[in-house]
Amino acid sequence: MKTDFQYSTDFLAMNAPELSHTCMHLLCTGGEGSFVFNERCYHIVKNDLVVMPNPTRAKNLAAAPGMRVEWFAADYKFLQNQLPSNNYSIGGSISLNQDPVIKLTDGQADFLLADFHRLRDRMDDRELLFYRELMGSLCLTMMYDIFEPHAQREATDPHTDRTAYIVRQLMDLLSTGISRTEREVSYYAERLHVSPKYLSATVKRVTGHSVSSFINRHTVPILKKYLDDERLSLTQIADRMNFTSLSYFSRYCTKHLGLSPSEYRRSLQPKG
Repeated sequence: MKTDFQYSTDFLAMNAPELSHTCMHLLCTGGEGSFVFNERCYHIVKNDLVVMPNPTRAKNLAAAPGMRVEWFAADYKFLQNQLPSNNYSIGGSISLNQDPVIKLTDGQADFLLADFHRLRDRMDDRELLFYRELMGSLCLTMMYDIFEPHAQREATDPHTDRTAYIVRQLMDLLSTGISRTEREVSYYAERLHVSPKYLSATVKRVTGHSVSSFINRHTVPILKKYLDDERLSLTQIADRMNFTSLSYFSRYCTKHLGLSPSEYRRSLQPKG
């Protein structure tokens, strides 16, 4: 059954089919183990962190006697929606697809375990009125605690794969906010002077995600900002974002926010 949040200490369960919609955050706290990802074998030991969207892609999991891990997995789209579109996480996901293992110091590992335990302790409090907001805040803390060691890794081992160049160009283009009005893959392919097929294949190979997923990651925060502004009517927002019709705008909101535009605005009102 699909659930938004899962916590476990079972290394061999990290690639269970029911986790395919999640992003896995696994910390080795003792011993050693290994797995295969993107046809490469990774060996992990104490204080190694694995960050992997759709962990079902991990194969050939092996744990030595005495290996200990703790992991927290959360719905990938939910995590995406917690972060600003221009956040380090977007570019960072490129390198994580090529190497999902980040080495932590003892202090960084302690902070991350504390994040895991806070999430574990609150993930079953679904009766709370602001449950998703609470979990979102705790997830955001966890992600920022991961960004720091990841950024340190990138500073000392910069990405050199030439195939990532086109992806970097796409990210630079999206960071301008152009997805407010342009959400077709063909538009970005034309701007980057490549075919849509080439752009799609390159982005998928380098990041593990589609071009559309990155476009939407930049668009959703813009959409939410407009919906948060009560001075703007839904028709005005649809026009500003270049939707061809109000019904298409509504479908886009429902797909990416889980609520229609009107429902989303009602959710912002104080309860009671």
